[in-house]
Amino acid sequence: MSVGAPGLTVCLWFDGMAEAAAWRYLKTFGEPDPPRISRPRADAPAFSVAFTLRGRTFVAMNGGPLHHFTPAISLMVDCADQAEVDHFWAHLGEGGAPGRCGWLVDRFGVSWQVAPRTLPSLLSRGPAVMKAMLTMSKLDIAALERAGDEGGKP
Repeated sequence: MSVGAPGLTVCLWFDGMAEAAAWRYLKTFGEPDPPRISRPRADAPAFSVAFTLRGRTFVAMNGGPLHHFTPAISLMVDCADQAEVDHFWAHLGEGGAPGRCGWLVDRFGVSWQVAPRTLPSLLSRGPAVMKAMLTMSKLDIAALERAGDEGGKP
């Protein structure tokens, strides 16, 4: 099956939850196109589910219980502002577990980084921004900006 942008498609291995995960991600990202579901028979559970998020194609496979997600690989959501950070944090985190510094694990076990696109420039404003970020679960752009203003450059 050839899908997605030439050269790179993200493949996620699930244990029976591929279709539910795809529908959840499509809803969270507000994507209009439904997933493309492959089934061995019409009455069988999905084997693979192809879907697109922000122009990138993903394939979710129901590969069984052999492999599990770890934080060693994560998906980063590049957020335009605090409203987007809040939206993705709430929706991806629902039923999952928050982490530190903008990381969370969703209900399917996938690790996500929910970060403002201004984060690299904020971190360049000095160590006080990193120190503030290390105290956060969901990132607070205004608090990071204040830390940058108060901490100055090293």
